[in-house]
Amino acid sequence: MVENYFNYFTEIEECFLRRRGGGLLLTTLDWALIETWKDAGIPLEAALRGIDAAFDRYDQRPSKIKKVNSLAYCSQEVLAAAEDMKEAVVGAAAGDPPSTKSGASQGFEPRTIATFLRRNADLLEAAKLPHGLGVSVHAIAQDSAATLRKLADNAESMKTTSPLEDLERRLTVLEEKLFAGLLAATPDEEIVTVRAQADRELSPYRRKMSTPQIDQLQKQYVHKRLLEKYGLPRLSLFYM
Repeated sequence: MVENYFNYFTEIEECFLRRRGGGLLLTTLDWALIETWKDAGIPLEAALRGIDAAFDRYDQRPSKIKKVNSLAYCSQEVLAAAEDMKEAVVGAAAGDPPSTKSGASQGFEPRTIATFLRRNADLLEAAKLPHGLGVSVHAIAQDSAATLRKLADNAESMKTTSPLEDLERRLTVLEEKLFAGLLAATPDEEIVTVRAQADRELSPYRRKMSTPQIDQLQKQYVHKRLLEKYGLPRLSLFYM
């Protein structure tokens, strides 16, 4: 699991905005990119190092007419920093015992988790969702809400939470089902429009990212837009 569980998103945002010198907030594309880094297991330290390295290189340019408007500008440096860190620690922890830290010891109190899960269940139950041929997103959302409430009860009944990785996997499965339903029920024209918007925003940075990166980023972008459209929450513990 990525370290600095609570602060992964906010620290990357703060670092990028500080190096850029303020201005506009992060875009949907930027948030989607951070999520691809999180899903890929890129350490927070690597992301911050990569952002600093990208801006250090930018600051050395003789001409700075074009401003850095997207986190995608830092993508190559972030991946390079992650690879450097990976190579540096290969074999270093071979004799270390596995981590046994509980969720509570990392700042995830059972009551806090239960509150988060129930709040998301409320949002799923209240959402007005699209209807597609043979697809009931409403039913998926209701089933997911019921599962969230059970998970919340389980978390609250224990003195410490079960391993966060196990809970996160359950939440990931629920999200994937919800995304699949939304994609199936949303008219093709709307999905095409969102993909076109993602392509336009990605266009200046395509040379800095690999094809798998771009594909994953487009996927995350579409997911985020659909959630925003229907007022649905992210279920991952990263959004507590």
